[in-house]
Amino acid sequence: MILVTGATGNIGSALLKELHARGIEPLRGLTRDLERAVFPEGVEAVEGDFSEPASVKSALEGVRSLFLVSRLGSDADILEAARQAGVEHVVLVSSITVETHPHLGPAAENLAVEELLQASGMAWTILRPTQFASNALMWAASVRDHETVQAPYAQTALPTIHPGDIASVARVALTEPGHRGHTYALTGPEPVSARQQVEAIGAALGRAVPFAEISRGEAHAGMAAIFGDEAADAVLDVIGGDVNSELLMVRDTVPRITGSSARPFSQWAAENADAFR
Repeated sequence: MILVTGATGNIGSALLKELHARGIEPLRGLTRDLERAVFPEGVEAVEGDFSEPASVKSALEGVRSLFLVSRLGSDADILEAARQAGVEHVVLVSSITVETHPHLGPAAENLAVEELLQASGMAWTILRPTQFASNALMWAASVRDHETVQAPYAQTALPTIHPGDIASVARVALTEPGHRGHTYALTGPEPVSARQQVEAIGAALGRAVPFAEISRGEAHAGMAAIFGDEAADAVLDVIGGDVNSELLMVRDTVPRITGSSARPFSQWAAENADAFR
């Protein structure tokens, strides 16, 4: 049994579809809202909330492999519950900032989860993706309302990754030999800036989308109201304020592991154009 957490999210939903399409079973998807979950036929849907680890104990019954996105709840409690349930292998989604920006608070938190997993006695595979293409959904309301999209560091280009590529690597790690005990840094196939992302969204919509660069201070004010000062500063450092060669590097991990080319941002924009209409 494979349990996919965050099963209605950008990575989890794609992972369930891939596993199901390849006839991998039994499969179980964990969601916070069972009534709204739509899973492939034959996938067992279970409800649970990792902010309350006790609520997911039944979801772990019979599970041998677990796909886990870190920091959705008490990771120490979640990993202990998985260990007690007899889970043998955990594929963990962490962050590339663990290696590129270890001094930042969120990166240190991700590293702590990695270390908890490595010390758990369960087999592990750790995925460290860079910036998600799906982060562009934060502009969706502005685009739908024909407003100007605003972002700082407009020219900084990061090798943004399609969430489906993270799912593809996770699928291989969960179902094929040779990936236990490995840590994989994951990127997209090319660097793409915020300005270029907005242009790609416009191309997918068939219309120009206005874009304006704003200052770090302007961006921080809006982000801090949602995430807090420290997290806002960390995000702003990673998207342009404190980039380095490790963060900007395009890596071949996705094609090397999956045998397929990593998907460009333009493909993600085309696939998700309806969210911006």
